[in-house]
Amino acid sequence: MSILLKGGVVVSAKERRQLDVRLDGETIIEMGTNLAIGESEVEDVTGCFLLPGFIDAHTHLELNNGKGSMGTADNFYTGSKAAVAKGTTTVIDMATPSKGSSLKDCLAAWDHLAKGNSSCDYTYHMSIIEWTPEIKAEIKEMIDAGITSFKMYMAYDNLRTKDAEIFEAMQEIRKFNGMLGIHCENGDMVNEMIAKFVAEGKLSPHFHPLTRPDSVEAEAVERYLMIADLADLPVNIVHLSTKRSLEAVRRARERGQKVYVETCPQYLVLDEHLYDSSDFEGAKYVCSPPLRSVEDQAALWTGVIEGTIDTISTDHCSFNFEGQKTIGRADFSKIPNGMPGVETRPELIYTQGVTTNRISLERMVGLLSEDIAKQFSLYPQKGVIQKGSDADIVVWDPQKNGVISAATQLQNVDYTPYDGFETKGAARSVYLRGQKVAEEGQMIAEKKGQFVFRTIAQTN
Repeated sequence: MSILLKGGVVVSAKERRQLDVRLDGETIIEMGTNLAIGESEVEDVTGCFLLPGFIDAHTHLELNNGKGSMGTADNFYTGSKAAVAKGTTTVIDMATPSKGSSLKDCLAAWDHLAKGNSSCDYTYHMSIIEWTPEIKAEIKEMIDAGITSFKMYMAYDNLRTKDAEIFEAMQEIRKFNGMLGIHCENGDMVNEMIAKFVAEGKLSPHFHPLTRPDSVEAEAVERYLMIADLADLPVNIVHLSTKRSLEAVRRARERGQKVYVETCPQYLVLDEHLYDSSDFEGAKYVCSPPLRSVEDQAALWTGVIEGTIDTISTDHCSFNFEGQKTIGRADFSKIPNGMPGVETRPELIYTQGVTTNRISLERMVGLLSEDIAKQFSLYPQKGVIQKGSDADIVVWDPQKNGVISAATQLQNVDYTPYDGFETKGAARSVYLRGQKVAEEGQMIAEKKGQFVFRTIAQTN
């Protein structure tokens, strides 16, 4: 039986319209004013906004950080439930191979982790942690397999590649109009500064951000953009966190470069004073890049408002405080980097952005869904409510009040960095490809998620 969402306001990145929306099977089949009910099952959504299912383009739902057997607290099963219950219907996870293994084997491993376990739709960015003739030959294979975006690192000794290798990878990815994102930090400087502080006995979480100052990120961003300029490749900057990095982006765009910029909620609503929290609580906020200054936070909001920042994703990477983060109690450099966030992004951005009049609801739709879909070859299957698109729809109640709490979250982790945050606005119900999968923040149907095969649009 078809479903008719009646009485709501459909919102895109450009406009909002009072429209009824009819779903049949997995797609949207009709939109209009005062649609006849016919044989459809009706959901009255009067007073609510109908938003395209949110897309989180930066998650680590399955990650081993290379330090012993320490894997993330979440996996595809728990992380995807937390995502979709609050309105995120698609995630792009970071598939990361082991040294010496092929991209093909990595893709098979991630498919094994996600298939049958994910409650939201999913695809991957394929990480390139070494550059060999064999890996080079696999770029086209990944594109043909529906993986159109890649990830490389300028930091972390077990993941980073040399600048020349990044340049060569860019040239190969450019042949197929693929997308490359990079973790931009100067890894040599990070290593030097960690060694310096540890040698001086400066071992508390307070010193984590001091090993990764804004200059470490900004230098890497500038270098990345110069390499991309040489390769003539449009590129993505993931989790940008500083004012100085934004300035580098503006300079690149002024000289004609195509650059996409992502930031994350933690850089918009949290700041570096949290590293000085008592009882080792500062460890909860250890992530890379680290939380920044209030000045950086304000600059990022300006970037979001004016459009310098294109998208907001989470970099969800959850480690428990007890037993995982606390391993670094005697040495901050041992604290696993990462924070949870796939569940809380929509409510945080609506509360901190829309209700404060920093951004419009239309802008939020672009930042969390439509513009992500366009950037990563998901549009118009995802990211928009229109006839023929997947029926991924968030029925958003703008009057819903809430409080973020570790005690009530669905993420499989023992804390949330946003504990106690009061929120305004939430998903009343969530549809994934035409099936209602969540109501009032709780799952009502599980494990419907599918791999989304992406095809790069051909340009003349």
